[in-house]
Amino acid sequence: MIDWVVLDVGETLIDETRVWTAWAQELGITPLTFSAALGAAIAGGQDHRAVFDLLGVPDWHRHGPAVEARFGGFQAVDLYPDALSAVEHLAAQGRKVAILANQPARRHEQLLALGFRPDVIAMSEEMGVAKPDPAFFVRSLELLGGPDPRTVAYVGDRVDNDVVASRAAGIRPVWIRRGPWARLRGDTNGDAELVVWSLDELVDRLPELDR
Repeated sequence: MIDWVVLDVGETLIDETRVWTAWAQELGITPLTFSAALGAAIAGGQDHRAVFDLLGVPDWHRHGPAVEARFGGFQAVDLYPDALSAVEHLAAQGRKVAILANQPARRHEQLLALGFRPDVIAMSEEMGVAKPDPAFFVRSLELLGGPDPRTVAYVGDRVDNDVVASRAAGIRPVWIRRGPWARLRGDTNGDAELVVWSLDELVDRLPELDR
């Protein structure tokens, strides 16, 4: 049985439209132009940071504080409609839920403020390691108390960071197909054990992995 469900954050729980819009505004370009560059980077199999090379902004790091001020952190408007309810429904199925993702440490408290009450929560900055580094998943299992990886499902939108990397760690990968990384990867699912289009579908179909 899947005893633990580990959830990614960006494009799994949180719609990242506002944060990318904040980047566009800070760089003085339209959201459409930024989105086009981001899409090109994703379609080319590049890291999201490649978008700044495409836009000719090599010193993008210095804009970080101003972008964060514009963005203002996670807010209720950023939540996917099924995010909070899915955590509750998974718990009702008798499963433990964790939120472990590539995010700044400050997102931890912001997620709690939005109403999430998982059994475990930690951001990559707190963990000291980020996906797709195998050490991220080693540390994740430690935070869960050392369960058999076969009883853990990792749910995320990215084939590279989430599906392929979690499977390599022996964890059961679930690909949620929303957001640009999922939509622009075609049907290449990285050998996910389950492919869903929403967290509501995840709740309904996760029993398929129980065996």
